[in-house]
Amino acid sequence: MIPKTFKEVIDLGDGRTISLETGKLAKQAHGSVVVQMGNAMLLCTVVSSYTPTTMDFFPLTLDYREKFAAAGLFPGGYFKREARPSSEEILVMRLVDRVLRPLFPKDYKFETQVMIQLMSHDDEVMPDALAGLAASAAIQLSDIPFETPISEARVARINGEFVLNPSREKLAEADMDIMVGASADSVMMVEGQFDECSEEEMAEAIKFAHEAIKVQCEAQVRLAEAFGKKEPREYEVAATDEEIEKKILDATYQKAYDIAKSGTSKKERSQAFSDLKEEVKAMFSEEELEEKGKMISGYFNDAQKKAVRDLTLKEGIRLDGRKTDEIRPIWCEVDYLPSTHGSAIFTRGETQALATVTLGTSREANQVDLPTQQGEETFYLHYNFPPFSTGEAYPIRGTSRREIGHGNLAQRALKGMIPADCPYTVRVVSEVLESNGSSSMATVCAGTMSLMDAGVQLKKPVSGIAMGLISDGENYAVLSDILGDEDHLGDMDFKVTGTEDGITACQMDIKIKGLSYEILVNALKQARAGRLHILEKLTETIPAPNQNVKAHSPKIITRRIPNEFIGALIGPGGKVIQELQKETKTEIVINEDPVTEEGIVEILGTQQEGIDKVLAKIDSITFKPEKGSVYEVKVVKILDFGAVVEYVDAPGNEVLLHISELAWERTNDVNDVLKLGDVIDVKYFGLDPKTRKDKVSRKALLEKPEGYKERAPRDDKRDNRGSRDNRGSRDNRGRDDRKPREKRD
Repeated sequence: MIPKTFKEVIDLGDGRTISLETGKLAKQAHGSVVVQMGNAMLLCTVVSSYTPTTMDFFPLTLDYREKFAAAGLFPGGYFKREARPSSEEILVMRLVDRVLRPLFPKDYKFETQVMIQLMSHDDEVMPDALAGLAASAAIQLSDIPFETPISEARVARINGEFVLNPSREKLAEADMDIMVGASADSVMMVEGQFDECSEEEMAEAIKFAHEAIKVQCEAQVRLAEAFGKKEPREYEVAATDEEIEKKILDATYQKAYDIAKSGTSKKERSQAFSDLKEEVKAMFSEEELEEKGKMISGYFNDAQKKAVRDLTLKEGIRLDGRKTDEIRPIWCEVDYLPSTHGSAIFTRGETQALATVTLGTSREANQVDLPTQQGEETFYLHYNFPPFSTGEAYPIRGTSRREIGHGNLAQRALKGMIPADCPYTVRVVSEVLESNGSSSMATVCAGTMSLMDAGVQLKKPVSGIAMGLISDGENYAVLSDILGDEDHLGDMDFKVTGTEDGITACQMDIKIKGLSYEILVNALKQARAGRLHILEKLTETIPAPNQNVKAHSPKIITRRIPNEFIGALIGPGGKVIQELQKETKTEIVINEDPVTEEGIVEILGTQQEGIDKVLAKIDSITFKPEKGSVYEVKVVKILDFGAVVEYVDAPGNEVLLHISELAWERTNDVNDVLKLGDVIDVKYFGLDPKTRKDKVSRKALLEKPEGYKERAPRDDKRDNRGSRDNRGSRDNRGRDDRKPREKRD
């Protein structure tokens, strides 16, 4: 029996559509939907347990996977099966999770899993832009409590026009790539990369995306109504007690306000709040603590949050005593690590990042092997966040999603400033050594300086800053360079990076509804002032990129050669190139350019002498004399009928200088004119039509004697045999290798 299906179609207005369909696949899931655009199809399912967990947080798992079969491909590597998620898949998970998570009820503690799978791929569709829509639509079809439908949309600006959900090919032409997550009435998440755009341009792109998202949210509502959406499931709501709430607020608000106003360090402040919490616990009996401990802790946290927010809104004072637009003290240092190709320390308040740069050939490029994208990155950044950076101890179990997300933000911030003609593959690694505030923005700053220290010719230096927002609906305060606690207590956390001329990347999480674009633009402008202040500190430390790489860093030279010479440079079984690398202590990488049909040879070495030897070898292999040109040659062999000479500028390339081309006068013996090792000039005439061999001449560069008359040409066959005077006797010519007559029998 064919199942009944329900479908809604969203018209994008340019001939493209997005469809939402349910009722055919994965019917045992609590909600399932297939989202299709072109030939791209995403299946999203959601399941939520009916049994609460004992965890203090909402156990939401969001998973996004791209199936290789969706693009008709096999997984790369030895094991032909999809395994752990790629970095790119994790980034999509984070994009969707950040929008969904705040919309579940705060007291909903039931394990929930959202799974999004790319089942069919279309080269003209980037599926990550549809993942948020798929997740929200699946939840709308379930009975899981959820505040409101949301969706996500990508906006690119191409030739000055905003384009919704462009193809990857079109995206390559864009100067703006922004992903926006929102409900019908509020923007909730923004993440993007820009080519130095202004704050107003960024706000316009967000508005454009939000209008498209409103339409997608309406389509979800229609689909759920047609499907017959159930009422949200009932679940046990956490108990509340207004009397206890008021008791804790009255007892702790002013004390918490005073602690927040004291302007002490993170460690002292944390201890003071911890002591205050112990005072609160002392107000209750052991039985009350055992029965209502979580409730009491929650009310204390609410009182603390209110005190901190009120302090900032009323007096403009922050937890560490700063004004709202004040940046913490900054100190920087470059060339700290002696053996790296580049290094820098950036310290802002209690946040510190140490960045290193490593330079390599195209062989070190980061390979991207996905169903939706294949290629490589010649600039990439890795971010490490060890537990000691926050004074904690916990086991490290691989790279976290947070590390991948923060590293990607910093990479996007810097990528546009790497010159297109940079010959190196560049890897930046940021080690976060202290963290109280944005370590991803510290990574951008440290990364900028380390690249400049390494001699990478950045177009412009980039700085970054993390901003916060506190609002009570009427008044608001924008906070520059937020602390970790301010991130937790605030209404918006947004990170902005850029040069002195504009924004290069951003990441925003907006926690309040209906944030006006006026407040958003004002916040971005305050962020710009903070960025420029930090940028000034960076350029005081290192004003411009070093003109040369360090002495111990590899130098790289790129040389293009015709494809026909690649085989000669590699040699049989790689013998030539392997011996050359060993002799010169260099690394040689050869790639073919399919466009120009040339070979691209990369020579990487620390000693210029070795690089020069490789270049000389390439010049020798690819040498082609030009007709009519004059070349310096060295005599390497004397023959009866001429001399073998070697081009001085192309060792290993030899040519015969015929005896008739030595001088205008008749030459009976080559030795009368030339000796081994002589260096002379010759003129190249191209291929001789008679011999089909290269012809060079010495006499063509000499002045013709007065009264000179052309002689009849020599008999080439005779010349090749040698002159009569030099042939020797009959016995020498014919019998030297014979046995004596008497022994021949």
